[in-house]
Amino acid sequence: MAIVLSGMRPTGKLHLGNLYGALQNWINLQDKYKCHYFVADWHALTTGFSESKEIYNNTLEMIIDWLAFGLDPKKSTLFVQSLVKEHAELFLLLSMITPVGKLERVPSYKDQIAQLGESRTANYGFLGYPVLMSADIIIYKANYVPVGIDQIAHLEFTREIVRSFNNIVQKEVFIEPEPLLSEFPKILGTDGRKMSKSYGNAIYLADSEDETAQKIKTMFTDPRRLRRTDPGVAKECGVFMLHNIFTDKQTCNEIEYSCANASIGCTDCKKILIKNLNEKLRPIREKRKQLQENKKNEIIENIRESSKTASQAAKETLNIAKEAIFNNYL
Repeated sequence: MAIVLSGMRPTGKLHLGNLYGALQNWINLQDKYKCHYFVADWHALTTGFSESKEIYNNTLEMIIDWLAFGLDPKKSTLFVQSLVKEHAELFLLLSMITPVGKLERVPSYKDQIAQLGESRTANYGFLGYPVLMSADIIIYKANYVPVGIDQIAHLEFTREIVRSFNNIVQKEVFIEPEPLLSEFPKILGTDGRKMSKSYGNAIYLADSEDETAQKIKTMFTDPRRLRRTDPGVAKECGVFMLHNIFTDKQTCNEIEYSCANASIGCTDCKKILIKNLNEKLRPIREKRKQLQENKKNEIIENIRESSKTASQAAKETLNIAKEAIFNNYL
């Protein structure tokens, strides 16, 4: 069976953009492939070392959301990156064959410096994170990595490292992973920007139904609708984008038509969304509450055990790589 690998930085509780973007895709893939999904806590340190004390709790909250939403540890290997030390060793070995100039030319490198500032990015870990990402992928001989169209360049970096390594050791140690292109639904936050924890505009799985309702009531809508009688374009409205996920198709069609002729107002449109969203998330939130209150210790132990399973698979690949480098590795 083909192998799929993907990871998430431990940002804590997941919002709707996380859930119905990457996580829903992971759940769909776990029935078709041998999947490895991990918490990328070392990656989090590359831009947030000063917040390292938050990583443990953020990791636990995120894993609880994974399980509540439907990731199945019986179908997929779920693990924490820092519990699999082989990632770090392969990262070190790959660093020896990666030119600094190549890292500086990574498309997102300068963009993230501009966005996050030099105080958070002026470190070797940040410069070398594409190498660590490559180690994460190839140490499991992943055939596929689920990515959006804008992330293909990052995966191509990994493919180039694989070609370089195999060429240097004159042996096909690693395989070149292929992109598994995924289309994620567009989900906007309450302020009309992309839903993000850092923007403070997110609706979380862990939110109560009342909190969810209050957030939806404040959501930006189509700016064309300054007055109740103004027609709008539903497809350009963040509220309608959520309707596409939580509301049945027939009702969505009716809302779209009614918005265009101003026979429905934004307040009524939001009321429908609040009802449908809370109903759909209710059983998931109940499961999350049960996990949060009764299963924390069990979850921690299970993640430690599955991280050991991941470590065994990673060690096999790492030993093959070291034998290829050192010829007769002791």
